Amino acid sequence: MQVSILGFGSVWRRRWAKGSDDPRRFARAAYYNTTGVMVDGKLRTRPSIVGHVRFNGVGGFNPNSPARMIGRVFDCEAPCLWRGQNKMLFKILLPPRTKPDRYLVVTRAAEVGRVRVGEPGWCSDGVWVIAVSDSQGKQEAMLLMPAYGWIRTSVGTYRLVPLEGKPCRARLQLTASQEGQA
Repeated sequence: MQVSILGFGSVWRRRWAKGSDDPRRFARAAYYNTTGVMVDGKLRTRPSIVGHVRFNGVGGFNPNSPARMIGRVFDCEAPCLWRGQNKMLFKILLPPRTKPDRYLVVTRAAEVGRVRVGEPGWCSDGVWVIAVSDSQGKQEAMLLMPAYGWIRTSVGTYRLVPLEGKPCRARLQLTASQEGQA
């Protein structure tokens, strides 16, 4: 599966390769990204749905400049459920202009409203939840979405529309407000 990154969750963790005498220990590190919200001035995961995406240091991911990965496409394993957690491995960075099969999308309640995860008809076919953090009206959701897939939030229905001439980039566009969704 080829996935374009449109955003990252707020929480990062890393794990170094085992063996402190390994000269490539830092290159073999794994980086984990998931959702989080501010609670009492501190960033916390507060998961209502537990999960993360993983990047390996040897796969072309640059942990020092994650913003440079926005709009880039990775070859990925299909998302899976393992030990009660949603997980997805981003294996290797693909050449520029590679057309993605799916997009990694991160939403925040302050920007698009609260995603209505779990309610009947909250998303189109092909949307997969990686993680959701939720606390005191704040929400951050990490989703895997197809082009033209949609989600419903407290604001309305958003459709993921690829940018013309730039298939690695896409934008959530409000297509129907909550008032129009009677």
